[in-house]
Amino acid sequence: MKHFDVIVIGGGHAGSEAAAASARMGAQTALVTLRIDNIGVMSCNPAIGGLGKGHLVREIDAMDGVMGRVADKAAIQYRLLNRRKGPAVQGPRTQADRKLYREAMLAELSGTPNLTLIAGEVSDLIQDAGRFGGVVLADGSRITAKAVILTAGTFLNGLIHIGDVKRPGGRMGDRPSLPLAARLAALDLGRGRLKTGTPPRLDGKTIDWAVLDSQPADDDPVMFSFLHKTPFVRQIACGITHTNERTHDIIRRNLDRSAMYGGHIEGVGPRYCPSIEDKVVRFADKTGHQVFLEPEGLDDDTVYPNGISTSLPEDVQIDYVRSMTGLENVRILQPGYAIEYDFFDPRGLLPSLEVKVAPGLYFAGQINGTTGYEEAAAQGMVAGFNAAAAALERDPVTFSRADSYIGVMIDDLTTRGVTEPYRMFTSRAEYRLALRADNADQRLTPQAIHIGVAGEARQRAFGQKMEQITAARSVLESRRVTPKEAIAAGLSVSQDGVRRSGFDLLSLGESALAPIESLFPDFAAFEALIRGQVATDALYSQYLHRQNEDIAMLRREEAAEIPMEFDYDLLSGLSNELTTKLKRIRPANLSQAARIEGMTPAALTLILAHLRKSQRARATA
Repeated sequence: MKHFDVIVIGGGHAGSEAAAASARMGAQTALVTLRIDNIGVMSCNPAIGGLGKGHLVREIDAMDGVMGRVADKAAIQYRLLNRRKGPAVQGPRTQADRKLYREAMLAELSGTPNLTLIAGEVSDLIQDAGRFGGVVLADGSRITAKAVILTAGTFLNGLIHIGDVKRPGGRMGDRPSLPLAARLAALDLGRGRLKTGTPPRLDGKTIDWAVLDSQPADDDPVMFSFLHKTPFVRQIACGITHTNERTHDIIRRNLDRSAMYGGHIEGVGPRYCPSIEDKVVRFADKTGHQVFLEPEGLDDDTVYPNGISTSLPEDVQIDYVRSMTGLENVRILQPGYAIEYDFFDPRGLLPSLEVKVAPGLYFAGQINGTTGYEEAAAQGMVAGFNAAAAALERDPVTFSRADSYIGVMIDDLTTRGVTEPYRMFTSRAEYRLALRADNADQRLTPQAIHIGVAGEARQRAFGQKMEQITAARSVLESRRVTPKEAIAAGLSVSQDGVRRSGFDLLSLGESALAPIESLFPDFAAFEALIRGQVATDALYSQYLHRQNEDIAMLRREEAAEIPMEFDYDLLSGLSNELTTKLKRIRPANLSQAARIEGMTPAALTLILAHLRKSQRARATA
């Protein structure tokens, strides 16, 4: 019988990041997956990042995680979304080569110390004295561990729908996980069904690219990893077409044949990534929807038509796809389909992603009701750190709403739960001015270094960058400029007699950079990346004072931890409804309790008073 500190089940984005994180913590880790060569497979859209999602990838990278590095090695079209808006809401995104991504992820994990890759199907979990400590494989072999992380993706009771045809599957071409789903169902954790969908895959050789609009890659690409400066592979353009009234008529005539609209699916789909059927019904006044034709690889003719996921029958898919400009003679390589699967209420998890009623068992990814590679990977990293920390008897690794989008997501899931697949957006973060993609390393890499998960290359690169930023700021703070000097240099400032440092003047915006470089020649000598980072920090510094006060208050609240065994029945001033919610959610701290729906300031005061009373009692005992 083999024994490890941590076992990770599943080799998707959550599992890959969980295994890498656990191994970086120093835990002997096993990643068990059906097929080793399927580690890192991009089941749906061959893309990484986007609004909110790109922030998550940058934060994973800041903690020396793998997704950012792997995405860069497979990136064939970089685009910075919201480029015309402020840096706080810009989102790095890349179209990825599926094969390169899978190969890079497998190479990354194969070369990770403390990590063993095992091919096999997990059919059961080992539980001893109420604690989970291993897995049983389909061949009957047993592997034990101190902690188990389950990253099942869409495989738990996965069911694929194409029109009125349905068949079991974790994704197209892979069988679902049925024994494990049955084992988890017996734990009574609050189970539900969600669904997601994917569009048909097209043969790029049969697309008339000449009549389509083209979307090129950015001329100045923004990498995902802070360790990288330039793309690894050739950059390409994507094509753009549109649905039209004929497309919509075909879909409307066949809605009753759609798996979703025909009543064959019980799971709830993602509101922010609707199927083409949903778009036609919900936006009936629109005469067309944009469709991005995204090549799936540099040496692959397969094209992903982003924007037309569907559960319609194959014959209808052919008709509506061929109704679009440029696709009149297209060949469909694989039909689109919907897939529904089991998930479990994430309010049953601790912030570490350990299942409250199942010690030693951690959940990460779509099993927690999320959608997207990036959300899955971020959860995987959190679960990996904490499973390893528990196995090695170290302190938990926590993320706050105040320091990361990762913290926002974990808190949203464990406090509020989900009613549809959860997707990250910048609007979910109340401190988004501070939680920018550009400063993810400044926010999180010190924590990675502190807990020992940042490699030598990461520490060296971060140290050098921070030295340069500090030196650049020192140059800007070395003297203060009069309004007359500033205006002469081309800056628009008030003639109020107030002298301003170069850093103060940088807060005027991007247009101030060139004049300031003329006023501070030594600052102009720093590389563009450093000058740009300092300029962004200056731009937001004027807005962050109040936000920092709010963050400090949040952290004071977070310091008030609520024990798992806290007896809410003793608080006679709580309503029955709040008592029930608190007992079910078991918030880890006062800040998390504050975000429970229906929570009142009076109830929080009551809980805090009882906590302080308990602390005083222990102190005098």
